[in-house]
Amino acid sequence: MTYGFLQCADSFLFVYTFLPLRFLMAVWAIISKSLGYCFGVKSTRKSERFLRPAEICDLLKGIVVISCCVATTHFDTSIIYHRVKSQSVIKLYIFYNMLEVGDRLFSAIGQDTIDALLWTATEPQSRSRRHQHLGTISHLLFTVGYVILHSILVLVQAATLNVAINSSNKALLTIVLANNFVELKGAVFKKFDKNNLFQVACSDVRERFHLLTLLVVVSLQTMREYAWKIDRLYILLPDCFALLAAEVVVDWIKHAFITRFNELHSTVYRDYTLSLAYDMAQTRQKTAFSDPSDLVARRMGFIPLPLGVAMSKVLFSTLSATSRPSNMILFLLGYLILFALRILNSLILLGRACDLIASHSAETSDKFEKTRKNNVFNRTLSVDHTNIYFRKHGAEFPPAPLIVLNDKDPKSGVAILSNSATSLTSVCFNDALNAEKKSCEASLSCNDVNQEIKPVARAESEPLLP
Repeated sequence: MTYGFLQCADSFLFVYTFLPLRFLMAVWAIISKSLGYCFGVKSTRKSERFLRPAEICDLLKGIVVISCCVATTHFDTSIIYHRVKSQSVIKLYIFYNMLEVGDRLFSAIGQDTIDALLWTATEPQSRSRRHQHLGTISHLLFTVGYVILHSILVLVQAATLNVAINSSNKALLTIVLANNFVELKGAVFKKFDKNNLFQVACSDVRERFHLLTLLVVVSLQTMREYAWKIDRLYILLPDCFALLAAEVVVDWIKHAFITRFNELHSTVYRDYTLSLAYDMAQTRQKTAFSDPSDLVARRMGFIPLPLGVAMSKVLFSTLSATSRPSNMILFLLGYLILFALRILNSLILLGRACDLIASHSAETSDKFEKTRKNNVFNRTLSVDHTNIYFRKHGAEFPPAPLIVLNDKDPKSGVAILSNSATSLTSVCFNDALNAEKKSCEASLSCNDVNQEIKPVARAESEPLLP
């Protein structure tokens, strides 16, 4: 859970730290190449792209974020807050549940929408594929519309949570706390296997990070309304901690009973962490096929762009409330702090991933070596006993049979864990595992086995072992 939470934080901080820099680099690439083509410094080729695929992806993501931030500036959260506050508790309870369902549905289609945009813009140019889809502009408009709607939903969800925390009537807060226990009814008494439990764990990680972000938004809005008085923060923090504690306790109880009823060992969570470690390692390779944020979104259902736009809306409104020259200095210091946190978080995640992958490789190698030695030892005994038997009866010694590798070998090249939302057929480490399997099979060929096995000369009077 902690490793997945840090991956969500890494994906979220990418929107505020590296994405602006990469967007500026893509814009600079457009300007420099355009000037180079105009002054004849660079020659144009029909097969050469104007921008690299990575630059196109960064440019499109930056356009989506900037467009959505501009669009959400006209959305007044204070009006939503007072309208939500004027409703009854039962209506707010139903409305809060509807917002949660809507957020999950938006998250389910969000990454598909972004992937469709990026693939349409970066796919190989061919005449046969030009009219198979709507085009880059249509996908861009659809993606901008999705991010705007999802960001508004997150802001309304934050306003509802703000009413529950800051209202004098704590009935709504009690209902929100008790709403977490509804998950136990729908999850504990169902049949779960290893892959389904992995999806549930990833969903719980995403819910924790999403709730933490909403609480940060609520805290910023509340402190702005109370002129940043520290006394109000002391009143606000206990309710925030109560919400987070209820989420963690309910998840702990849910996973405890799921593993108990389905007879799953607790070591299954180590496999989940190892799968996330492989995801982190493969996105840091030179031949990676996706960004870390995209792969985390696929694995956990966490879409960082709408949440980043909603947070930007709150931050801009907070800074504009007190327009001072010092705000720019605070903004620059905040950016440098987030940049440092993102680098530190990435180093921790990548270092942990390398340790987990190295230990897993050593463990599987040891198991495979033990299996090979046991097969060779059993083959030696069987050849030795058969040799004695055929010598007694005057028959010819039969040829040595091949040692058949186990199909359930850990080196089989299959991904450790995969779900329906993730395609791991083109992952780089699968090729490495397949190559390692072929080398292991070559080392255990018939000729090598016959060279290693040397029948031991025994007396004919020696009795056969049972």
